[in-house]
Amino acid sequence: MEVDLQKQQKLQRFTNIILLAAIVLFIFGSGYRLGQYRQKQLLMVDGQPASQRGEGSRVNSQQATTNSKADTTPDLTLFWTVWNSLKTKYVDQHKVDTKKMVFGAIKGMVASIDDPYTFFLTPTENKAAKDDLGGKYEGIGAQLGMQDNVITIVAPLKGSPAEKAGIKSGDKILTIDKVTTEGMTLTTAVAKIRGVHGTKVTLGLLRGTEELTLTLTREQIKVQSVELSYKKAESCSASCRDVAYIKVSQFGDDTMAGWDRAVTEVGKKWESKSISGLVVDMRSNPGGYLESAVYLSSDFIPLGKRVVRQEYADKSGKDYVVERVGNLQTIPTVVLINEGSASAAEIFAGALRDYSRAKIVGMKSFGKGSVQEALDLGSGAGLHVTVAKWILPKGDWINGKGIQPQIKVENKISEGNTITEATDAQLQRALEEFSKN
Repeated sequence: MEVDLQKQQKLQRFTNIILLAAIVLFIFGSGYRLGQYRQKQLLMVDGQPASQRGEGSRVNSQQATTNSKADTTPDLTLFWTVWNSLKTKYVDQHKVDTKKMVFGAIKGMVASIDDPYTFFLTPTENKAAKDDLGGKYEGIGAQLGMQDNVITIVAPLKGSPAEKAGIKSGDKILTIDKVTTEGMTLTTAVAKIRGVHGTKVTLGLLRGTEELTLTLTREQIKVQSVELSYKKAESCSASCRDVAYIKVSQFGDDTMAGWDRAVTEVGKKWESKSISGLVVDMRSNPGGYLESAVYLSSDFIPLGKRVVRQEYADKSGKDYVVERVGNLQTIPTVVLINEGSASAAEIFAGALRDYSRAKIVGMKSFGKGSVQEALDLGSGAGLHVTVAKWILPKGDWINGKGIQPQIKVENKISEGNTITEATDAQLQRALEEFSKN
């Protein structure tokens, strides 16, 4: 990745971004990406406020002045009546927190727009959103899953508190701080395990027939958003060549650097004919920075071609085009998507689809096609406002309808279990595209 480009992006981060509204299924014991719609995670756009673009209909100066006065001098009598009533009459004055009341009033005002992607963030929420895009989490650093309805360690992260404490793949979590996990959902277990850096959590584990009790100190976990490995289809013979597999969990601060490292290695493997193709896994990727989506797409798409267009209410817009010669122009590629693939992940998959650079396998994506401007406010708070929509190269606006895979494959797993590589029908179908090569 070019250093200058990275520095520019660092300066522009959180100035203007696209909301990520998708399901995150990448689970880390405190670093678990909770399976929920993440209205905190966002995708950067061009950095220019909508008010400076002259969007919407034109009005004469007199009308503008009148409207401005009307908008800026509302009657707040009712607001202050309610405020003062709470401050003087509510029975439990310990609950009357003026800061919470102010934040609540602002949230209500923004919510009145009735747009789920326009919202206010408290300072704590705003910081958490930025930490998420930085791949930062606080906890024990273990990927969790369900096996036979029991919370189970899938894998500890390298260098994490979980690995240092000796936690192993396959360990069953019987208790969390002496509370039984029987009947506990995965989301609840994760919420109990994650916590503030420096605090402790005690896990009761079952390893085979041996019961263990381990107390771990939570740390800040840095999760890489790009991971490279090599795989073969389960049905493939021993003579099959490997397939490069790149998992992109989000488009965050470290994504372009991690992608460059992976692409350099994949490119060498492709040139030496030691791999037969590439699978890029965008499943459950809620999105992230727009520039990252354009950057990753540029390794597959010819120089000068449009990756995505940002379009405003007055039909003006900005085109994001390929500005570098990509390193993966000829390698056969499959992109995996599912219902949790959103925003930047959909831009990537849609662009490669439109230029016939990849087969799309999996299930229909989330369908998030609007653009939000992100403002950092006083005291660390934030405001995200919908200002535009984004359009794929062939003119497709996928908002609300998503991207349909060319090869539809649904993952079906038995109740009480978490999917494994062998039972991952979508992954196996993608790998089978290269099994004859």
